[in-house]
Amino acid sequence: QVQLVESGGGLVQTGGSLRLSCAASGRTFSNYVIGWFRQAPEKEREFVAAVSRSGSNTYYADSVKGRFTISRDNAKNTVYLQMNNLKPEDTAVYYCAAKRGALLAISDRYDYWGQGTQVTVSS
Repeated sequence: QVQLVESGGGLVQTGGSLRLSCAASGRTFSNYVIGWFRQAPEKEREFVAAVSRSGSNTYYADSVKGRFTISRDNAKNTVYLQMNNLKPEDTAVYYCAAKRGALLAISDRYDYWGQGTQVTVSS
C-alpha cells in the first residue's frame, strides 16, 4: 500500500509556472507507476501525465504536451509535475495516483490517490 500527498498548487498568471510534488510513503514506491490527473469544476477527471516505475518512460495528454514535464526521484519517494506556460484552462484540482503494472492513462486503473492540490491560472 502507498499513501500520496500532493503539494505545490497555487494561483499563477497566464504564462506562469508551477511545480507540483507528489510525496509517497512506503518502501515500495519504485514498484508503482505514478500518474497525474486533474478535475475542473463541473468537468470529469482527466489524465495529465504518467511516469513509469524507473522514470525512463513518460506519457502526456495532448493538451499539456510540450508544456508539462513529469519526473520522479525514487530515492526521495517523490514525483514532480513541472508546469510551464500555464493557461486558464489548466485550472483544476490536480491529483496524483499510483498503480502497479503498465503505464496507463485510465484513472479507474489507479489504486491509490492523494487528496489533491488546487491550481488556479488567472487570465
